[in-house]
Amino acid sequence: MTLLTFENNIAAPSNPRTGGGQWTTRCNDIQPLTSTVPREYVHRSAIAEVFLTGYERLGDEVFRVTAQWPRAHSFFTTSDGLSHDPVQAAETIRQSALLLAHAEYGVPLTHNALVWSLGFKTEPSELLIGANPSDLELIVVCRDFAWQGNRFSGFIEVTVRRGNRVAATGTGLFSCVSPAVYRRLRGTYAAASSSSLWDVPRPAPIPAASAGRVFPTDVVLSPGDRPGRWLLNPHFGHPVLFEHPNDHQPGMVLIEAARQAACGVLEGEPFRPTGIETFFHNYAEFEIPCWIETEIAHSSDPDVRVVQVTGRQGDVKTFEATVTGTVADH
Repeated sequence: MTLLTFENNIAAPSNPRTGGGQWTTRCNDIQPLTSTVPREYVHRSAIAEVFLTGYERLGDEVFRVTAQWPRAHSFFTTSDGLSHDPVQAAETIRQSALLLAHAEYGVPLTHNALVWSLGFKTEPSELLIGANPSDLELIVVCRDFAWQGNRFSGFIEVTVRRGNRVAATGTGLFSCVSPAVYRRLRGTYAAASSSSLWDVPRPAPIPAASAGRVFPTDVVLSPGDRPGRWLLNPHFGHPVLFEHPNDHQPGMVLIEAARQAACGVLEGEPFRPTGIETFFHNYAEFEIPCWIETEIAHSSDPDVRVVQVTGRQGDVKTFEATVTGTVADH
């Protein structure tokens, strides 16, 4: 059925007006209409992976961004299917930073984004999936959004609200550089492409349940050489983690690796991550093994677990993350 129809479900003619000159459609009372923001603004190829639906400026450095999480997603899912995946908050925060950088601060769409840190905390009770998709309001405070020569940088503080309640909070530090600067920065690695590695044989991943996942295809870790250590090993054809070609392991892959490593080191406990604070130090290259190491940190709360996760390629530290979560049956 087309969008424009009479209330009696008969297809509308070319001039569907009543005698009073009003359009007669089934969607007359549906205002305003909703769509996603342009996918280019959030560096996504697939429209289905765009979670933001709009924004407005509230002050000099404050914006209201609207978003929607679907009731089901192919990757951002939980083992019981009853809640939104907390890591989806990280992706939504990432998208909001890029949207505002391009749409409000004039960063060209051709520029490359460099993420230095990305963190989030969620409130599990506010992530429960309801009868409808979850409409969200993000209050985004932009700190030090400015050009420094040919580089744009900024820090964001985000509060994610669902209805009148806070579902998540987060922060992010990022920069944007021109393609020429990015090529100089990456050197010979700029020619690498994840799309050329789809068919390269990869070691078997760890069991999905050990990684806190449902499907083996979503697992990004393979067994390591000792307990608490894994090899980063995502599938380069993954439709979400690699939804467009990359010349390095994307930041969201490293965040996912941190989540899975925390679940792995706490295997046997009903651990549910609620927040991850990640700092990116160096690019994680495809050609060099990236080892994911964990250490269980002290927690003063018996219901909370904290895991320190570090990614290393040789002597180079690629990222550090602190994963926090609850023990579900406590």
